[in-house]
Amino acid sequence: MKKWLLALALLGVSAFAEDAAAPVLNSGDTAWMMMSTALVMLMTPIGLALFYSGMTRSKNILNTFAMVFGAFAVSFIAWVVAGFSIAFGTMDGSMNQVIGGFGHIMLSGISWTEFASVDLGQLYPKFVFVVFQGTFAAITVAIVAGSVIERMKFSTWMVFAFIWTIVVYAPITHMVWGGGYLFNEGALDFAGGTVVHMNGGLAGLVLAVLIGKRAGYPKVAMKPASVILTALGAGLLWFGWYGFNGGSAFGANAIAGLAYLTTTIAAAVATVTWIVVEYAVFKKPTLLGAATGAIAGLVAITPAAGFVGVNGAFIIGISGALIAFFGVTALKKKLGYDDSLDAFGVHFLAGLWGAIATGIFAAYTPNTDNALLWSGPLKDAGDRMGQIMVQAESVLVVGLFTLVGTIVVYYIAMALTGGSRINEEQESQGLDESVHGERGFNL
Repeated sequence: MKKWLLALALLGVSAFAEDAAAPVLNSGDTAWMMMSTALVMLMTPIGLALFYSGMTRSKNILNTFAMVFGAFAVSFIAWVVAGFSIAFGTMDGSMNQVIGGFGHIMLSGISWTEFASVDLGQLYPKFVFVVFQGTFAAITVAIVAGSVIERMKFSTWMVFAFIWTIVVYAPITHMVWGGGYLFNEGALDFAGGTVVHMNGGLAGLVLAVLIGKRAGYPKVAMKPASVILTALGAGLLWFGWYGFNGGSAFGANAIAGLAYLTTTIAAAVATVTWIVVEYAVFKKPTLLGAATGAIAGLVAITPAAGFVGVNGAFIIGISGALIAFFGVTALKKKLGYDDSLDAFGVHFLAGLWGAIATGIFAAYTPNTDNALLWSGPLKDAGDRMGQIMVQAESVLVVGLFTLVGTIVVYYIAMALTGGSRINEEQESQGLDESVHGERGFNL
C-alpha cells in the first residue's frame, strides 16, 4: 500500500514538473503583437491609400485608392495560399537558401495552439505571426502602385500583385528573415529596409519603365488632388509605423521601446530637414514636402530601428531625407523616368541608405552586452567593415532578384490580362469614371 501511494506521489510530482516546464502563452506579448498587426494593417488600405490618392490628379484619385486597397486584399490572400510557406518554411537542400518550400500551403500543418517560436521565447500564437507578416507583404506590394498609377489596367495590377507576392516578395523575405542565404550571411534588417522598401521601390521603377510614361509627362502639369489627404495619410503612416518597427521586436520589450524612440527621432528630423532644404532650394516650405520628408525618415530608419542609438537615428534620418530629396527633385528629372508618386525616389533610395547605414551605426561595444545585434560579422567577430560588406551584399542580392522577378511577373500578368496599359481615351477621361464608373468626390 505504501509503495502504491509513493508511486502515485511520484507520478504527481512528475506531472507537475512537466506542466511547469511546458511553455505558457505570454499575454502581454500576444496583446502587443496583435496591436502591432492592427497598426501595420492600418498603414496600407488607409494610410498609404490616402497618401498616394492625395498626390494623384482628381480624375484618378479613386482608382489610386482602389489599387492600394485592392493590393492589400489580394496580397494577403496570396500570402496565406503560398507566400508564408515560401517565406518562413524550411526545405531540404540548397534551395532553402532561396525559398522555404511548400509545406505550409494554405497554412497546413500549423495549429491554432502553436506558438510563434518557443526557441526564441516568442510565446504568442503563430497565427498572429502569420497575419503580422502578411501585412508587411501587403504594404510592399501597395508601395509598387505609386510608380504606375494613372496608366495601368486595374485587372493587370491585381493579377500582378497576387503573383508578385509569391514569386518575388516571399523568396526575398525568406532570404533575409526566414533562414535563407542573407540571413545566414548575417545581414541586418530589423523591419524591412531591403525586404519592404527597396523591394517595393525598385519594383515600382521597373514597372514604370516597362509600362511607359503617362500621356503628357513631363510637359503637362499634373497637380495633386489634395495635399491635405496626403498629409493625413502621412500622419497615419507614421502612427502605424510604431507597429511596423516596434512590432518587429516580437514582444512588449526593451527593444520595442528602442525602436519606438529611433523611429520617432528619424521621422521628426527628416521632416525638418526636408522643410529646410526645400526652403533653401525653392524658397517654399511645402506641406507635401514635409509629409514626404517624414516618410523618407521612416523608411531610412526601418532596417536600423532596433540596432542603433540616438546618434545613429539622427544621422540616418537627416541623410535619408537628403537622399530622397535628391531622388525626387533631381534624379528623376535627369533620368527621365515617370515614377508617378516617387516610390523609387523615397522607398528604394532611402531604404538602400538605411540598409547600408545599419552596418555603419549599429550599436556595438567590445566585450560587453551586444544583445541588440543579430548574429553576423559585427556581433560574432567585432568586424564592422565585414558587416557593412554584408549589408552591401544584401542590397545587391535583393536588387537583382527584384529586378528580374518583377520583369517576369509583369509579362505574365500582361499576358493573362491582354495588355497592361489603359487606352488613350480612358487615360484622358480619367480612370475613376472610365474604369470604376465612380468619382472620388461628387461635388
